[in-house]
Amino acid sequence: MCDCVLQIRGMTKVFSGVKALDSVSFDLKAGEVHALMGENGAGKSTFIKVITGVYQPDGGVIILNGRQVQINNPKDAQKFGIAAIYQHVTCYPDLTVTENIFMDHLEVSPKTGRILWKRMHAKAADLLRHLSSEIDPKTLMSELSVAQQQIIEIAKAISTHANIIIMDEPTAALTKNESEDLYKITDQLRNSGASIIFISHRFEDFHRVADRVTILRDSQYIGTWGVNEISEEELIVAMVGREIKQMFPPKTAVAREEILRVKGLTKTGYFSDVSITVKRGEIVALTGLVGAGRTEICETLFGIMKPDKGEVYFENKKIRIVDPNTSMKLGIGYLPEDRQVQGLIMNWSIQKNITVSRLEMFSNRGWLRPDLERSKAEELASMVNVKAKSVNAPALSLSGGNQQKVIVAKLLLADLKLIILDEPTKGIDVGAKYAIYEIMDNLAAQGYGILMVSSELPEVLGMADRIVVIRRGRVSKTFSRRDATPEKVLEAAMPIETAALCQE
Repeated sequence: MCDCVLQIRGMTKVFSGVKALDSVSFDLKAGEVHALMGENGAGKSTFIKVITGVYQPDGGVIILNGRQVQINNPKDAQKFGIAAIYQHVTCYPDLTVTENIFMDHLEVSPKTGRILWKRMHAKAADLLRHLSSEIDPKTLMSELSVAQQQIIEIAKAISTHANIIIMDEPTAALTKNESEDLYKITDQLRNSGASIIFISHRFEDFHRVADRVTILRDSQYIGTWGVNEISEEELIVAMVGREIKQMFPPKTAVAREEILRVKGLTKTGYFSDVSITVKRGEIVALTGLVGAGRTEICETLFGIMKPDKGEVYFENKKIRIVDPNTSMKLGIGYLPEDRQVQGLIMNWSIQKNITVSRLEMFSNRGWLRPDLERSKAEELASMVNVKAKSVNAPALSLSGGNQQKVIVAKLLLADLKLIILDEPTKGIDVGAKYAIYEIMDNLAAQGYGILMVSSELPEVLGMADRIVVIRRGRVSKTFSRRDATPEKVLEAAMPIETAALCQE
């Protein structure tokens, strides 16, 4: 007899003749954490949306607790005890914690029809205490961190009596400590009897919380293994269909003349007295703890923020950056951390996203030439290997890795000399990461200077020629590729008092 709470058999979903799921099978046991892994575009998101009733399958069956069911909509999923917590938290920022938790199941007095706020606040507080959180239920969601918002989403799932909880890339935007807190909550949920589908690209997540792992590749089911039955190398082969013998491409670029020099750059409240240099053909990494000021430094160099003092020299000339348009004209491009909000117009086509900043290149006397625009978009999309049926496909239809490539293609259309990349591989799978690394190395070999922000230590050590560690808004240490070690970089990134404790 199967002890499964959920069984999927032969699940198929087709969009415009393309199979997003191709006869996929899956099962979830009572009280287990089952990791679901695969490259971007493998079918994981479609799989979630079928289980939660957002999409209707074109084939296959769903069996809950031994009984075949049909999940017609998200309300049905909630009724069946299924809840999903997404990477990008879908909250109401201007409402309170309590209102977000009970949004679609408010408690109302049967006699007066009034909402029972006092009772709901008390219940919300109890739910949060159960999750070892002291967040005030009357706090606005907009005042909470991403990690805290995810705790509210988990509390909401528990409030609906969900016994199957889907976590979609829950640690992607979290620090190491915040991830550890989430792991503890996940363990707590499992111990209380919940069954969890944990979707992630991170091997740390797999090792820390999972009991089993299922791999999807190219919309198909590849296999299921116990956590101790498969190595990381075997996982990578299962996910990408080939062996990746090295995580980073061999370096082909050679550093040339200096292109950027920053002296004493300061933005009060964010960073102070920052001095860095970047050469043509060189990849310089800015690393440090989340909140150290790395992104703000990049945004200032691109003109999104204005510095209070400091000097910036570009190609040996002192410059004053007042806005992003000025930066682009100088030859500075920026790939933001949040590609979906800041980097792309998700409903627009790949073509329009690539060409939108340089439409004058494809116009004649004010009239746009769609043939020229399409031709150039196809050329650039091919150059960075965007995987899509055509450049007319909307950006929202692409996997995270391919969305990142579209932004790179857009940058290549501009006449750039320096590219700032903020967390260039955040939230994308191992195969897509390697593709982005190859693009970065190729750009450096062509003479671009690259300034990269990254929180991933292996990425920093594997890709950077020099590593600038930011601690509390200041440059703590600068390492050459040869001299950098994980221990040295971590020690330079940690607050001084913490680093001292680690040395005792």
